[in-house]
Amino acid sequence: MIHKRLIFIFIFFISIASKASFILLPMDETTQQNHLKAYGITYWVLAKNYKASWLLNYRGGSFLLPDSVEIRKECQIRGVSFEILSDAEETAILDEISSPSQNMEAVVLEKAPKIAVYTPKGKQPWDDAVTLVLTYAEIPFTPIYDEEVLTDQLLLYDWLHLHHEDYTGQYGKFYGAYKNIPWYIDQKRDAEALAKKLGYEKVSQEKGAVAKKIRDFVIGGGFLFAMCSATDSFDIALAADGVDICESMFDGDPSEANYQSKLNFASTFAFKNFTLERRPEQYEFSDIDMTLKRKIPMDKDYFTLMEFSAKWDFIPSMLCQNHTQLIKGFMGQTTSFDPELVKSNVLVMGACELNGEARYIHGEKGKGMFTFYGGHDPEDYQHQVGDPATVLDLHPNSPGYRLILNNVLFPAARKKKQKT
Repeated sequence: MIHKRLIFIFIFFISIASKASFILLPMDETTQQNHLKAYGITYWVLAKNYKASWLLNYRGGSFLLPDSVEIRKECQIRGVSFEILSDAEETAILDEISSPSQNMEAVVLEKAPKIAVYTPKGKQPWDDAVTLVLTYAEIPFTPIYDEEVLTDQLLLYDWLHLHHEDYTGQYGKFYGAYKNIPWYIDQKRDAEALAKKLGYEKVSQEKGAVAKKIRDFVIGGGFLFAMCSATDSFDIALAADGVDICESMFDGDPSEANYQSKLNFASTFAFKNFTLERRPEQYEFSDIDMTLKRKIPMDKDYFTLMEFSAKWDFIPSMLCQNHTQLIKGFMGQTTSFDPELVKSNVLVMGACELNGEARYIHGEKGKGMFTFYGGHDPEDYQHQVGDPATVLDLHPNSPGYRLILNNVLFPAARKKKQKT
């Protein structure tokens, strides 16, 4: 009888010890059926006031969540692969990660960031990969535009996204190909009407004011993520503050004489010493972009993510988490950045080995940070105006889209000083 009781007690304590206490969302290539929605689950958990951990370089940058019935159920509903861990298994994983011999780190995620996407009303689905992936991952965001920015509503948000935008007042440099097309005429008319409504004589002046408000948002501690033409047109607008670089078909009067020599590169976030494209019919802003210079065949168009020390350089490590280091290239109005024109204090996190072009860069400005990502849509190689939207159900494990979502979750990390 005593023997049976001892066996019962032993089994009871074993069952307690093995009781599940954690959920692991593996992010490696073979076990996660939907990488993109796994970010949405993690965001949802943070929004429910749970804590989570991002296990940098552990199985592709996995997420460690507390165990609960509602989290398990949500994973099942969204089709996200998960594993149940006991206390002992969680401890063993964290011990492995903390070992000095392992290039890994556990970063605590504390709070779901408030997300704003800079986008005009009526924007089409093919216009913005970030809007697509946030919607697919079920991560909530608020669309904002010039009125909200100029009335300081950016203060309500932690994270701001800019995509296929033009902050120079040249209407995306679409003039050469589309000046007689109804959508271009309508967009130009609407932009001019909005500028007048907001008290500006020219669209270039109004967009320049928006760029400066975004600059101030970052300097004050905000996180900025930009893709495609928003990357270089934003910096160009800052460099050209107070200088008329627009030709008459854009703003009704000629550009300023010798405007190239009047650019102030000290005002920019990422780029230096660039030369503006003067021809209004040329679909290009400056020589920052490599689209016309790259000459890389589609089947060889890849870029490599840099490897960083997770324990020492945890910020770029977070931003580069993926299940592969080799990312399929994709084009846009601004496809990539000439490395010679990237400021020395800006970190190149992804580059093409064939020509050295920078694809994915990160830097600090004031108390905030920014990430610029070249190209338009990671799963649409050569996106054209009017192309249908990418169906992300066909690309649930997209490494290129994962880089976007790394930036979305990045502001949730517990703040700690970098060691370098």
